[in-house]
Amino acid sequence: MDKTQPHPLFKLATELGPLLVFFFVNAKFNLFAATGAFMVAIVAAMIASYVVTRHIPIMAIVTGVIVLVFGTLTLVLHDETFIKVKPTIIYGLFAAILGGGLLFGRSFIAVMFDQMFNLTPQGWRILTLRWALFFAGMAVLNEIVWRTQSTDFWVNFKVFGVTPLTMIFAIAQMPLTKRYGVEPVSLETSEAEAGDIRKG
Repeated sequence: MDKTQPHPLFKLATELGPLLVFFFVNAKFNLFAATGAFMVAIVAAMIASYVVTRHIPIMAIVTGVIVLVFGTLTLVLHDETFIKVKPTIIYGLFAAILGGGLLFGRSFIAVMFDQMFNLTPQGWRILTLRWALFFAGMAVLNEIVWRTQSTDFWVNFKVFGVTPLTMIFAIAQMPLTKRYGVEPVSLETSEAEAGDIRKG
């Protein structure tokens, strides 16, 4: 069954909304208040996604669980380290899943991205490798930023640095998806081809 495709603005709101909440609450209060608000916003975004599409992307579920776990540790132990290292854990996990899958001849990028396009096996392998390396690089970058910069700088980087970098990287993969893209075969086309085979 085809999943309901939400309006692009709705998808953007559910992805960026929690980050913006995190940024503004941190600017108004502090990182601990922002962490609590971020947790609530993440859950609200997942609920909204399910209500509208009857589906929650795998990446959103994994991210949401890690946010809730590390956010809770941050608030209970009153230690900023947990929420700051959270992106490193998420990026490292995604890199490990994608890279590990390639070692066993599997490409999990289609599952992570809900397979928004169809590629040849080689195309999936190349795209998976690129995203694995990107996530690994982002994990290292997050570690460098939160360990060397102020909390406010890290929050700004998380909201206004990570998102543009991810979008730029995703756009840069478009030539690859076009080069290795496979047109979906419609039911009518399949039936016509089957008829031609029977006739032959």
